[in-house]
Amino acid sequence: MAFKVDDLSPMPGSRKRSKRIGRGTGSGMGKTATRGHKGQGRGTGKVAARFEGGQTPLFRRTPIKGFKNRNAVEYATVNLSTLEERFEAGSEVTPEILLQKKILKNLKDGVKVLARGEITKSLNIKANAFSAAAKEKIESAGGKAEVV
Repeated sequence: MAFKVDDLSPMPGSRKRSKRIGRGTGSGMGKTATRGHKGQGRGTGKVAARFEGGQTPLFRRTPIKGFKNRNAVEYATVNLSTLEERFEAGSEVTPEILLQKKILKNLKDGVKVLARGEITKSLNIKANAFSAAAKEKIESAGGKAEVV
């Protein structure tokens, strides 16, 4: 038995008829049109997802933790190992040169030299701050650590 396209139809019961709402009281879905009586969702039926029925919302109940110190100084840091590989002996190292050579992207509130790595070259380093160990290593290698 061959089927033709014009003979095709959905199986009985596979397609449900849509509800015809608001078509008179006799339909069983007239008058309030399945929306119930009055209430909050009567007009638009929209309430914000964060709305909690009038109780104090969660974002207002939770405490605020910590604070941001406006006076804190944030340094751009550079290690001795980086200076060792990027500079020749006897050269001068300043924050501007560090920016030019793309060792630092941003100077922030100043440059601080940290002691990670070893230094064998004598460099004249000008920075806003030095760690105690970094200053000691620079001077023992014959260089100068100058605070700007």
